[in-house]
Amino acid sequence: MGLKDRSITILGAGIAGLAAACRFAQRGARVTLLEQAGAIREVGAGLQISPNGAAVLRGLGLGPALEAASVRAEAVELRDGLDGRLVTRLEVARLRPEEGWHFLHRADLVGLLLTAARAAGVDLRLLQKAENVDLSGPRPVITTSTGARIEAELLVGADGLHSPVRQALNGRVAPFFTHQIAWRALLPCDPDAPKVAEVHMGPGRHLVSYPLRGGTLRNIVAVEERRRWVEEGWSLRDDPMELRLAFEGFGPRVRGWLDQVQDVWLWGLFRHPVAKRWSAVQAEGAAVLAGDAAHPTLPFLAQGANMALEDIWLLADRLEALDDTAAALAAYQAARAPRCARIVEAANRNARRYHLSGPMRPLAHLALQLGGAVAPGLALSRFDWIYRHDVTQTTPGAAHGAT
Repeated sequence: MGLKDRSITILGAGIAGLAAACRFAQRGARVTLLEQAGAIREVGAGLQISPNGAAVLRGLGLGPALEAASVRAEAVELRDGLDGRLVTRLEVARLRPEEGWHFLHRADLVGLLLTAARAAGVDLRLLQKAENVDLSGPRPVITTSTGARIEAELLVGADGLHSPVRQALNGRVAPFFTHQIAWRALLPCDPDAPKVAEVHMGPGRHLVSYPLRGGTLRNIVAVEERRRWVEEGWSLRDDPMELRLAFEGFGPRVRGWLDQVQDVWLWGLFRHPVAKRWSAVQAEGAAVLAGDAAHPTLPFLAQGANMALEDIWLLADRLEALDDTAAALAAYQAARAPRCARIVEAANRNARRYHLSGPMRPLAHLALQLGGAVAPGLALSRFDWIYRHDVTQTTPGAAHGAT
């Protein structure tokens, strides 16, 4: 059936939804993008685009925009949070000069995707909050908060953790609280400071920092193990003193950053299963999931946005390469679900490694130090299966990507 002149409705104008809108519209589809907010605002804070995600953005024709909006990483440093001592350093720029690890503000990535979507002719409709998705009829039907009913030929649920499309496909599944909470904050930063991601590891907690916007801002994400429940979501303000107290045992570098925090946001980290069912085909239409709606992940490998970008490229590719919609959507899930599940589990393991305590902690740090000294590229190569996976070069329709 292909994508030329196909009618596609996308729920959610986040990274997954905007990227999907770009990709489908660039291939000739008629795309309607529904967003519940009244405007595409600056939300969130920093994120990391690793080489696997950057490959998709280049395929969408956004390589120069990515370079202009982001800070290229020189290295990733793992540090002992209690005294600031360097444990090991991954020289990503020196060891992998042909690849790019990018730090950028979420709003800047959303902005460049939005510009591209509009240029491709996407019809963006705001204030369209989906209350329910019905897949029982000939076509998917979205009921909005105003009572409007919207029929879709192909519905893409790119609407995040609490996706009505996911619920329509899989039912309601209660998430599992990981007993971890996270704060996020932005600070002023010296533009001449090294372009390095720092992970400060401590017993039961860790803090990640990296520069944004030409090095003028510093992104902070701090995670603490905690028994009491915290609401899931990005919109809870917290008292900066709570953050400072949680990391008062860390070294002066971290405490100095946290002393500057004026506004801080708090959210609980919940583990959601990878969706069992990613799509449904009806008599006259179909629905499919992409991004966090299909495979929410904890933030300990910085792969949420990157997985979403991979999803939309491969989804469009399969729909264009295969005439049968059911076969295309089945092939999409078969290709994506195992990889996404593996990444989600790897992120879970990373959290445990960052929070070691007792005798295991110095032993693990020593192993990292020795490994970095003997084989500097070994630690980085452990995740080659993530970072060196270029979905734009491994799919049947890769030659059709934007240049």
